[in-house]
Amino acid sequence: MFNETHPDSLILPARRRFLKQSCLGFGSVALASMLNEQRALGASTLTGDPLAMRPPLFAPKAKSVIWLFMTGAPSQVDTWDYKPELQKRNGEPLPGSDAKTGFFTTSGKILKSPFGWNQHGESGTWVSDIFPHLSQHVDRMAFIHSMYLKANNHAPASMELMCGASQPGRPSAGAWMTYGLGAENRNLPAFVVMHERRPRGDDQIWSAGFLPKTYQALTLDAKRNGVIDNLARQKVQSEAQQRASLDLLKEMNQRHLESRSTQGDLAARINSFELAYRMQMSAPEAIELAGETEATKKLYGLDNKNCEVFARQCLTARRLVERGVRFVQIFAGKNAGGDGAVDDVPWDGHNNIETNHRACAAATDQPAAALIADLASRGLLDETLVIWGGEFGRTSDSQGSVGRDHNPNGFTLWMAGGGIKGGVHHGATDEFGYKAVENRVHVNDLHATMLHLLGIDHEKLTYRHSGRDYRLTDLGGKVIPEILA
Repeated sequence: MFNETHPDSLILPARRRFLKQSCLGFGSVALASMLNEQRALGASTLTGDPLAMRPPLFAPKAKSVIWLFMTGAPSQVDTWDYKPELQKRNGEPLPGSDAKTGFFTTSGKILKSPFGWNQHGESGTWVSDIFPHLSQHVDRMAFIHSMYLKANNHAPASMELMCGASQPGRPSAGAWMTYGLGAENRNLPAFVVMHERRPRGDDQIWSAGFLPKTYQALTLDAKRNGVIDNLARQKVQSEAQQRASLDLLKEMNQRHLESRSTQGDLAARINSFELAYRMQMSAPEAIELAGETEATKKLYGLDNKNCEVFARQCLTARRLVERGVRFVQIFAGKNAGGDGAVDDVPWDGHNNIETNHRACAAATDQPAAALIADLASRGLLDETLVIWGGEFGRTSDSQGSVGRDHNPNGFTLWMAGGGIKGGVHHGATDEFGYKAVENRVHVNDLHATMLHLLGIDHEKLTYRHSGRDYRLTDLGGKVIPEILA
């Protein structure tokens, strides 16, 4: 039965018998058929640990990232980008409007913000009255008022914002970060995504793309509070039996891998089994909130039915970065938008910007502010980069009479913590808040800045795929020095 050209031919019959007879079942056989469709690592990586910590290229200001994704796209002119001209010229024709400024047809008439505005902090930052809690932290935030994207619908824009390009199949920022730096905590995933309802684009937004699947995110569904799928050991199996099964499976897979040095994603799967085993003890403790004080729970708003879901997610995010998780992303879900919102894009104020944005802010303002305050009180904000924003902005003219359409031409995003200079405002939109006109910032620039804060040169974080070296910032990207401390 031995064939010198196929040195693993001795072990294959035994492998088949084992899989047929053991409690592991045939599921593992599917690994082999999937390998040829996926990107392989170089041979030098196969025997190593793909999640081993890798030193940054230079001293980092941040160790981890928490990205608060306001799914559906908040209106910049109703949140952080105060435009007096909108208030003065409500109902007048929007200069340069062609009645198609958004994704759908808009009125071409200026729509004023229905919210009150006040200045806050030593920086005198103008903030809409829908953010009574976040407005207390403006001196910790750097506002980028000149963000812009190419895509003008939710799924491709979300992919562009998170992956640097709107095409499916590109790795997300969290996957790139994990690939570049490895995992700090060997018992928890380096990249975690939380959602209440999968946003449009879902897995493509946080995909590992063509990177090895080792760098994929763990996703936590808010509807299944505290549950991680397929993590718990089967009740019929003892810990010793599980350990023995994993050891045997690892040995067989390793022997298979050594004779096929191009099958890099098998190495990723071997590592995933081991990570899942280690997570059985660490992960439930990390996402269990019972040990938090009542004061902390109240700070986040767990006792407030308007924001309890996002509150639980934000508090969980703090616990995860506290335990060494590199990248945590929270997608505001259906609970954020109120009765009239679409579940998967709650901030999508097409019909009535006032009712929509009041509901969305009520569901996210207190937890997000509590996250900043809690990180600061624990000494974690200096090493944690917090990012807040949606996939694009909204139009300055109305859709219908009181709604706003999609607008990728200019919107606001803010960052706080981890090496950010607080109380600064970078870039600007025009006098109506529609287009970025000063110090325009594309997502490639945002990613370059984020990676810089983590000690990574965005031009050197590359991965060869299909004969080309790819990077998160694609062919562009410049660090924004004005917002760095």
